[in-house]
Amino acid sequence: MGALAHLQDYQTNQTSQTLVRHEAELARLDMGLNTINRLMRAHAVTTADVAILRATLLERGGLTRDEADALFSLECARLITKCEDWGPFFIEAITSHVVWDTRPTGVINESQGEWVVQWADRASSVNGLAVLINVLSEAQRVPLWFLAAVKSRAARNWPGVQSVRDAAKAAADLADCVLARCSAEQPVACA
Repeated sequence: MGALAHLQDYQTNQTSQTLVRHEAELARLDMGLNTINRLMRAHAVTTADVAILRATLLERGGLTRDEADALFSLECARLITKCEDWGPFFIEAITSHVVWDTRPTGVINESQGEWVVQWADRASSVNGLAVLINVLSEAQRVPLWFLAAVKSRAARNWPGVQSVRDAAKAAADLADCVLARCSAEQPVACA
């Protein structure tokens, strides 16, 4: 066999290996979107489902934009029952997609900021607001308007946001009382 034949065999082998890698990646992408679509039809997200989503989407190296859109669609679906693990997973996955999975990492550009704010507006949920706050806290640079956009959404009465505000105020009041108790010479009663 001549050198040209060896080169052709090598190129054929490399092309085959590349195709196999691309097919495997497409299968993983399909699996992620198929899992999300299955959850939409099931009208429920369980702890086991979140574990599958985590393994399928996050552990392979991040979300595609289609997968991020699908996760936000799942968050927007009000008729779907979601387990307690859903919120932390959703916030982590979307934050990672926006802040860390795109280049340059840690920088939110105009279109990324607009995308995440538009989806949070559609969701109008505690988790949507938490994504905005988490993106703001993790990003090293955001558009100038992004902070004002997050603040304005925090002031809205999205479902569940008031109860989070109330819980945070109650926790802060309790912390103040405990501090007062620790520093007071006389017993202090906390409500």
